Amino acid sequence: MTLSPYPVIRLRPKGQARTVRHGFPWVYDNELVTDRRTRKLTPGSIAILEDGERQRMALVAVNPESRIMARVLDRDCGAVIGADWLRARIERAQALRARLYDAPYYRLVHAEADGLPGVVIDRFGDTAVIQPNAAWAELLLEQLAEALVDVTGVRNVLKNAGGRARALEGLDDASAVLRGDMPGAPVDVPMNGAIYKADLEGGQKTGLFYDQRPNHAFGARLAKGARVLDVFSHVGGFSLAALAGGATSALAVDGSAPALALAEAGARASGVEASFATRRGDAFDVLGELAQKGARFDLVICDPPAFAPSKKALEAGLRAYERVARMAAPLVAEGGFLGLCSCSHAVDLQKFRTASLRGIGRAGREGALIHTGFAGPDHPLHPHLAESGYLKALFFRL
Repeated sequence: MTLSPYPVIRLRPKGQARTVRHGFPWVYDNELVTDRRTRKLTPGSIAILEDGERQRMALVAVNPESRIMARVLDRDCGAVIGADWLRARIERAQALRARLYDAPYYRLVHAEADGLPGVVIDRFGDTAVIQPNAAWAELLLEQLAEALVDVTGVRNVLKNAGGRARALEGLDDASAVLRGDMPGAPVDVPMNGAIYKADLEGGQKTGLFYDQRPNHAFGARLAKGARVLDVFSHVGGFSLAALAGGATSALAVDGSAPALALAEAGARASGVEASFATRRGDAFDVLGELAQKGARFDLVICDPPAFAPSKKALEAGLRAYERVARMAAPLVAEGGFLGLCSCSHAVDLQKFRTASLRGIGRAGREGALIHTGFAGPDHPLHPHLAESGYLKALFFRL
């Protein structure tokens, strides 16, 4: 057997070796032999994973401080995790996006599904934003940035260190400019016939949510000649696409003044500002106020934040999704459309659909489900990780 530069970690005798061999990309801390040597490994170290019979299985990234103690990097135990390996992974991810999109505005790397566990990279023209949400990626961040520039030709590479995932890995929240410069103003992002404004420095996540692109497009197909209400609008995802699709008016509701300012700037850049309005406030309060005034819309879309970010929050999250549906449904004109979205990992499609239908029914409305949407193909689904299928969008005709 060829000597390896990497240390060895081992599954417990009753560890789920078959699960890993069949493609599951994580090994939890209670599945591994965690002796003193293993616990002293530096978070982000590369190691060889062996089964309980000491048979090599994969190269993994190890973090003794994380519940996910090992993440599979390569099934070839002879691979060398370095610049060339990173470049090959990014080239593969880039090849897929080049087939899917005409312009370089998309999620370039979607973590495990693109073979880079815990790594998210979004591209905004000549700028890329990396979220290194795993310790191994933090250790190799300079090489990752260099490979990214080599493959894509981007001039600016930013590190976004926000988010819950980094805290779970024991990582800091220090963002940085890795290559080039921080854009001095929000970046224009063309999607679905509209221009969105992405704040790459202070915006949510990497600055824009690319995952909803196909659902924005479907909503826009329903919007021709329609009055549109976009609740939890962020930077105007659904409302700007709807106006580009021929809506007569759109009202964007969000609790964030900076997000609504970006939505207004996007409306101006898209040439639809005369038909676009914003309203800042708590979404539930605004829904109630609009109902009291007897407001009606031909298309109402609600895209809230994750109400159930974990299994512990599941029941409370389902009640919140039901409440959204119950309060939004009365605002839909007869024969109009209601779009309801969930980005909660812990809420599967069936539970979300049940909560939505319960809310619609409790509002005294009936509806037919006409479309179920998910994240776009630049957010590929890892077949063994239900978490990567987080986004659901349901469209009803009421």
